[in-house]
Amino acid sequence: MVFSSITFIFYFLPIFFLFYYIADKRFKNILILCGSVFFYAWGAPKFIFVILGTTVIDFYIVRLMSVTPKKKLKTMLLCLSLCINLGLLFYFKYSNFFVENVNHIFQHIGIKTLSWTKLILPIGISFYTFETLTYVVDVYRGVHKPLRNFWDYQLYIILFPKLIAGPIIQFHDFAGQIYDHTEFETVDNRLRGLYRFFIGLGKKVLIANVVGASADAIFSLPHNELSTNTAWLGALSYTLQIYFDFSGYSDMAIGLGLMMGFRFPENFNNPYTSVSITDFWRRWHITLGSWMRNYLYIPLGGNRVNSKFRLYLNLWLVFLLSGLWHGAAWGFIIWGVYHGFFLVMERLFLGKWLAKIGKASFIYTFFVVLVGWVFFRLEDFRKSLGFLHRMFSFHADNRKWIPDTEYITILLIALFFSFFTLSKWGEQLQQKIFHKDYSLRLHFIMAFTSLLLCILSAGRITVSTFNPFIYFRF
Repeated sequence: MVFSSITFIFYFLPIFFLFYYIADKRFKNILILCGSVFFYAWGAPKFIFVILGTTVIDFYIVRLMSVTPKKKLKTMLLCLSLCINLGLLFYFKYSNFFVENVNHIFQHIGIKTLSWTKLILPIGISFYTFETLTYVVDVYRGVHKPLRNFWDYQLYIILFPKLIAGPIIQFHDFAGQIYDHTEFETVDNRLRGLYRFFIGLGKKVLIANVVGASADAIFSLPHNELSTNTAWLGALSYTLQIYFDFSGYSDMAIGLGLMMGFRFPENFNNPYTSVSITDFWRRWHITLGSWMRNYLYIPLGGNRVNSKFRLYLNLWLVFLLSGLWHGAAWGFIIWGVYHGFFLVMERLFLGKWLAKIGKASFIYTFFVVLVGWVFFRLEDFRKSLGFLHRMFSFHADNRKWIPDTEYITILLIALFFSFFTLSKWGEQLQQKIFHKDYSLRLHFIMAFTSLLLCILSAGRITVSTFNPFIYFRF
């Protein structure tokens, strides 16, 4: 079940919140847990047992780890939990990739290839695995005590607004909310959450789906048939699609959480206005960047290493693994290495040049990010090079793909909302809508806007079959 489906918007959402709001405070978490299990099982009934089973194992491993006085046993239990969770992630997500590459090598050297049945990836496994790891590591480090009972832990992992595609919420930032979130379940927060949900829905359905359909059409063309203009439009369309798709999902997740009194961290902060790639990764998929910093970069030594070589190696390693986290394909790995390269260059000398340019350096950032998305979108490195070749070598327009009026209109709207916070009034407007207290007048404006977005989005969903969530496959 996806947030941008008629089933979710007009059936699951009103029925769930009707029962949730009339339920006694004592039963709200139970209702959330039941709703979350139903939500996940609707789309992946076979894999619900995987997530439920791993939460049982992890909860009791961590409980034992928290009470044992022996450091060695604690470390062994930590390693056991890490092996179980990362082992499942590797098995479901990377075993196909591993076998394919091994068989490719075997074919070249004349060895019989391995027989293998391709596995289906459980929805959201990358996201809830990372949250499981934060629970285990935070308790091991003594950052936070383990949760009191199994159902509290299961709620943390399987909470449906964030279950499928985040935001990735670290345990120490969320543990207290499991017990006291109803205190923030005010009328104002319910309304603000509802507004946020429909803003995200509009971003996803009215913008991402339109430019995404065009991106798919362009990327599906043979590369030798692409004109330079069409190739650039394809790359630009995907650049806008992935932003409005994923940030729209995050808005919907944050809004749903707020309607229940949960405070989820922001996941995007106008990333295409970033003044460097370093700045971009402070603004794009913020919760993944925070996870990588706290649980990978800092344990590797972070900035406190003895040599610059080690510092740059750590940066590159983190982004290589970030690319691999997104998917089991060479395109994702190249994408991670590509971003790591520019991060190192900015540490070496490029950052000083960009600082002198000031805010206008967002042009450099957007260009670098746009080119990088080609590796991400195509996944096959050779195909990416072929597409980039068409982008950077002039080929006249051959009319293989012709943009229509709707596409051009939505493209311009998407570009406007990608960059409008470069202006002071745009930044103020965003702050007013998302982060400041609402006046009665603003409530009326947002209620009308939300109703309009709901009607337009529902209409779009019913007439279009194109409605994917890009990050669902990660």
